[in-house]
Amino acid sequence: MTLKEALAEGERLLKAPSPHASIDSPALDAALLLAEALKISREKLIVLGNEPMDDSDYESFLNLISKRLGGECIAYILGRKDFRYLSFTVNPEVLVPRPDTETLVEAALEYIDIFTEKSDKISLLDLCTGSGAVAISLKYERPNIKVTASDICIKALKTAAENAVCHNSTITFIESNLFENINGKFNIIVCNPPYIPSSELPALPAEVRREPKLALDGGKDGLQLIRQIIPEAKNNLLNNGVLLLEADPGQMPAIKSLLERNAYKEIKVYQDLSNQNRVISGIR
Repeated sequence: MTLKEALAEGERLLKAPSPHASIDSPALDAALLLAEALKISREKLIVLGNEPMDDSDYESFLNLISKRLGGECIAYILGRKDFRYLSFTVNPEVLVPRPDTETLVEAALEYIDIFTEKSDKISLLDLCTGSGAVAISLKYERPNIKVTASDICIKALKTAAENAVCHNSTITFIESNLFENINGKFNIIVCNPPYIPSSELPALPAEVRREPKLALDGGKDGLQLIRQIIPEAKNNLLNNGVLLLEADPGQMPAIKSLLERNAYKEIKVYQDLSNQNRVISGIR
């Protein structure tokens, strides 16, 4: 069997209906898993397509296919996920970074650049950091800022700290239930909190349901933590500091109202790549 034939077989298997997985991109998934089994890049996989495949490598490939059909997402199988310009270690203790969250990074970069015009000492807190993708990306793209990242889950913080070491990022990590253990004030607070309503969790794709519930469950209407974050953030923001929140597009009107009631000003909404309202900001 050639690599090209193995790839075709993997795609065929992933196209078959599975009660445990929702596989939208069987060709891509098969290519990623075959490259992983062979420990080569996808680009090299194309070049070597007509080369024969060892039986042991094929068995490893089928084992990875079986995991995917069992409902495990590609990122957890590979143990990594690309986000913006970097690759991050991921595992079932952390949410898989998604392209929508790049909107949060881009909005934060906009404010970092505005604040940098007035001061070269910019401090930022990434609340609910998870894998650390947001905090590390911001530190990577704006090395001069001081970054603190927090999470309630100590295992998530361990993963985030490992990612920071991999990317030579100097970040202060704090185990904290929201602002409970956060001292000091920041120019910018960013947060991608749990915002999925509890009643909607059972209907999520099988792969998503394997991600940590703590990072998904936003309570009855998805806004449970956001209602707590908005007033409490004011105590940890400097004057004219900004709070940025990622949430569901349908939640934006309610969040805007919460920001207004808590005296935030210059409220702004940012759209993701699908032109959906994904991030909202307010100035203290």
